[in-house]
Amino acid sequence: MTTRFWKFANPHHFGKLVAVSTPVLWSFSFLFLMTGLLWGFFFTPDDFRQGSTVKIIFVHVPSALMAINCWLMMLVSSIIWMVRRHRISILAAKAAAPVGLSFTLVALISGGLWGQPMWGTFWAWDPRLTSFLILFLHYITYQLTWMYIADKESAANISSLVCLVGSVFALLSRYAINLWNQGLHQGATLSLDQETNIHNAYYIPLVICILGFVLLFITLVLVRTRTEIIHNQIELLEKQGRKHNA
Repeated sequence: MTTRFWKFANPHHFGKLVAVSTPVLWSFSFLFLMTGLLWGFFFTPDDFRQGSTVKIIFVHVPSALMAINCWLMMLVSSIIWMVRRHRISILAAKAAAPVGLSFTLVALISGGLWGQPMWGTFWAWDPRLTSFLILFLHYITYQLTWMYIADKESAANISSLVCLVGSVFALLSRYAINLWNQGLHQGATLSLDQETNIHNAYYIPLVICILGFVLLFITLVLVRTRTEIIHNQIELLEKQGRKHNA
């Protein structure tokens, strides 16, 4: 099983995997997202306290969840790079960063739109929101590392360190309420080890939306990683050509 997994560290095998899987992944991403969002926004009742504002949950929760999980995926890829020096792993982390940055931005904007009518403000410096904002800044730092460090090996190493530091805030943004038990932000809407805090009318479409966001994330990262591999191979060929001409 392990041998089968590591064979995808080969660009050729990885490219074949992406070519075969992405049409299916795109289709299911679209199906789950459209089903979940349409169901959530148009076929669920208004909350007796929050009214229709509660329906922001179908965008906010999945995007926040994927923003955190994307960073943790980048962390795993960065550790693989640091330990085994597999080029595809660090290219996958690089490819995932803009996707995670987008999810984080969506979560921040949707959270502000949800918070304003509920809390009377778009923003509050509570532990969860603050750690999530710092995670957003780490996403930007990670992107800038790749953009402005010319040497790709150095960029890979430094970005991996950024990923290690940022993982602290990724975990804090998930567990801050459990640690400090204060702030305006509510606890986890969904939990694997506790009873759900959401009514069944919202639960099913929310789960469908989350699955749609997960599939969209996987699809985008696979496609972007393949693109990064192609760019990396072109750069290597150009470098070899310059050496040969010299």
